[in-house]
Amino acid sequence: MTMRVFLTHTPHMRANYYGEAALAGLRELAEVRLYQSETPLDTAALIAQAKGCDIIISDRQTAGEAALFEALPDLVAFLRCAMDIRSVDVPAASRAGVLVTRATAGFVDAVAELAVGFMVDLSRGVGRAAASYRAGVSPAIEMGVQLSTATVGIIGFGAIGRRVGIVSAALGMRVLASDPAPIAQPGVEQVGMTELLGHSDFVICLAPATPVTENLMNAQTFAAMRKGSFFINLARGELVDEASLIAALDSGHLRGAALDVGRAPDQMPSPLLAGRPDVIATPHIGGLTPQATQHQAFDTVEQVAALVQGRLPPGTVNADHGARFERLLKRAS
Repeated sequence: MTMRVFLTHTPHMRANYYGEAALAGLRELAEVRLYQSETPLDTAALIAQAKGCDIIISDRQTAGEAALFEALPDLVAFLRCAMDIRSVDVPAASRAGVLVTRATAGFVDAVAELAVGFMVDLSRGVGRAAASYRAGVSPAIEMGVQLSTATVGIIGFGAIGRRVGIVSAALGMRVLASDPAPIAQPGVEQVGMTELLGHSDFVICLAPATPVTENLMNAQTFAAMRKGSFFINLARGELVDEASLIAALDSGHLRGAALDVGRAPDQMPSPLLAGRPDVIATPHIGGLTPQATQHQAFDTVEQVAALVQGRLPPGTVNADHGARFERLLKRAS
């Protein structure tokens, strides 16, 4: 029996986040239906587009709401081509018997490299100087910060944090890290949050977004940072109280910030912050390299292959609630 797959990525998203190689692999396994519009899918549109499909492969913006699982009786699995599944109603999918999967973190090196790039730009004013020259103005000559004598503080020491720690230590930086879990990485000192904030020239936020970490960086934590230090956010916009960050920059307490994420739609940096001369902002591109995006796209190809072969897909988050998949297997046998 041929599986039917609907890929929610718009043509632009496919060019950046899925790619022809992964799409070819998918077509070898199943009948693939592509979304042809550039308009993001809401739930009603997704229901209409995916009618009759066994599998939905979802981009990071397309939500998996309860109404979707109720309205599509043929749907066996909802595969998220990203790690973040907060917009997927997993309990509702489980009640309906639909498997939900997520991709693995293929973007660790890409995000870590952007973190280093941010530190270089913040410390030497590269972006400001380039912008001045392009505008036909001679840039101000500013004293920089030498990374090899600076301290970086990493909040959240997961896979990306560990990689940032390795690269920063290789540059000669002192590396501090704060995380609830024990840290045993050479060249990294595990400290409390207050000590990290007070002793770091660069604070890099890499903590997971949870109800507990909402507004983790707020007026109190920004005030605890060393005067003249820099803040970098490569995690999620929800971790930062943006009004407090603006106040810390306005007062001169922070010398600058670099943001790849924010509270604008699709985790984009907020325009109010992105337009400031003391802020470097990039449009949520931390994981946007061919190697990183293809890694996650091929995760979904592997998951479809498992389903076609009658196996539980890797990355499944509700493995005990695949009633529709079990019924499908019985019909196939």
